[in-house]
Amino acid sequence: MANAETIICQNCKTSFEIEASDFQFYERIKVPPPTWCPECRMKRRMLFRNEFNMHKSKCAFCGKETLSHHSSKVMFPVYCNECWWSDKWDPMEYSRDYNPNKNFFVQWKELSDTVPRPSLEAYQNENSPYSDYTWFSKNVYLSPSTISSDNVSYSKSAWNCRDAFDSMVVMGSESIYEALDSEHCVNCKFISDCKDCLDGSYLFDCRNSSNCFMSSNLRNKKFVFRNEQLTEEEYRKRMSAMDRGYKIQIELYSEYVRLRENALHKYANMVKCTNSSGSNLTYCKNAKYCFNSHNCEDVKYGAQMSRAKDVQDMYGVGDKESSLLYEGVNVGYLDSNIFFSTNTFENCARLQYCDYCRVSQDLFGCIGLRNKRYCILNKQYDKDEYESLQERIIKGMSDKPHIDLKGNVYKYGEFFPVEFSPFAYNEALTQFYFPIKRDDAIRLGYGWMESAAREHQVTLKAEEIPNSIEEIKDEILDQVIGCGHKQECGHNCTLAFKITPQELQFYRKTEIPIPRLCAGCRRGERRALYNPIKLWHRQCMCDYKVYENSIKHQHHLDSRCLNEFETSYSLERKEVVYCEACYNAEVV
Repeated sequence: MANAETIICQNCKTSFEIEASDFQFYERIKVPPPTWCPECRMKRRMLFRNEFNMHKSKCAFCGKETLSHHSSKVMFPVYCNECWWSDKWDPMEYSRDYNPNKNFFVQWKELSDTVPRPSLEAYQNENSPYSDYTWFSKNVYLSPSTISSDNVSYSKSAWNCRDAFDSMVVMGSESIYEALDSEHCVNCKFISDCKDCLDGSYLFDCRNSSNCFMSSNLRNKKFVFRNEQLTEEEYRKRMSAMDRGYKIQIELYSEYVRLRENALHKYANMVKCTNSSGSNLTYCKNAKYCFNSHNCEDVKYGAQMSRAKDVQDMYGVGDKESSLLYEGVNVGYLDSNIFFSTNTFENCARLQYCDYCRVSQDLFGCIGLRNKRYCILNKQYDKDEYESLQERIIKGMSDKPHIDLKGNVYKYGEFFPVEFSPFAYNEALTQFYFPIKRDDAIRLGYGWMESAAREHQVTLKAEEIPNSIEEIKDEILDQVIGCGHKQECGHNCTLAFKITPQELQFYRKTEIPIPRLCAGCRRGERRALYNPIKLWHRQCMCDYKVYENSIKHQHHLDSRCLNEFETSYSLERKEVVYCEACYNAEVV
């Protein structure tokens, strides 16, 4: 077995370690070890996924006006989803022979520039034409990464939810607003890291609690108001006297942000996980450096994964069992042995360097195929021809590597080159998780999409909106509202927005005032509360000084706790971060 090695990332030039267990995994799937560090690999994958930036488009097949995550600058044709999924066209018509005298990546890009792609990544949805990366859902609006949900708007990563608005990374919840990293909550607003809560507002790190307001670190509580235990009568009296207008909501939100900062923070948000590191993990075993993942085992360097086993370097693995996946994005729904691929799932096996393939096996360098086997660059071969040619291509990828403008060498074992992404840096998911400025993106060799001039005939200024939802008339649906940020925030502001009927219905039902910011700005403010998908090595801060403990902790009665851990809270953060033992002594 190979020993651990420290090597220099060929992209960012920093050192990183490849552990012995990593080498075992690479040997098992027969790929060479990576030459990019985990963070650079994550950024490279995320460049191939655009969740938030939509463009007006016209189907290149039927001419229908549609919405697409592909801009007009892409080389390939973009079909509406109805045409793309139909049998009216054949992706095999774009097949080509492999040229041994030309680099494989170049040949793949030439194929990529011709094969049609769907306008959105959506599957088996109902009444959800404006939501991307959404499956088995209905009535979803501008809410990417939604699975098996109903009536969801302006959210991200809502799984098995109903009536979820302006939320992110939520599961099994109903009637929620501005919820973050929360599960199985009902009728809650402005909550984060909460589970099994009912009728709560402005809560952080609460479990199995109901009828609580502006509180943190609660367990099995009822009728708690600003962390003070009240009787039911007193609690309801205070809540009924509360102003529910927009002006007071702004003040309460600022108080909520301070509440989060001053609360006690566990080093990682993990539930029933063993031998794992990362954050927002549930029911995981041997999950290392992973985030927002559930029911996974033996996984590493991944994010937003569900029911994955023996997987490394992935983003977006679906909610059905998949195994042996490596270096991919939006892959994994009853799949196995998928490497270096994007947008490829549903009963696929042994695919490499593929994009938008479904229900297929043994493909190499293919795009848009369905129910196919033994194809290379969309050309059909028999089994022996396929295996022989695949072996020659893999060797040729090392003999004639692709070299990008930065001098990065792409041999077999590397994900697609950065410049092959159909999205600019600020279009793709990279900007959401790893935000940078335009000049830095250009310097680093990434594309950048300049903001198009937006001409909106604003009919209602944000400051002119009535304070309370009771004052809002149905005519608000006809108004073009000017965003209060006026594109001065760096949040991908759209300058103006409209209120949808389902949105207005939800606000009235939950007594939430009309927002003054566009969806992009609201998402940006929500993102500011979310920890990065990155880990830092730290020591527990418990020393009986930075936080007023309730008891002495048996493993360090007087001095500072010596426990160390990997956490998504950087050293510069203000929050008090405890190890599990100290945290449990105070909270559980």
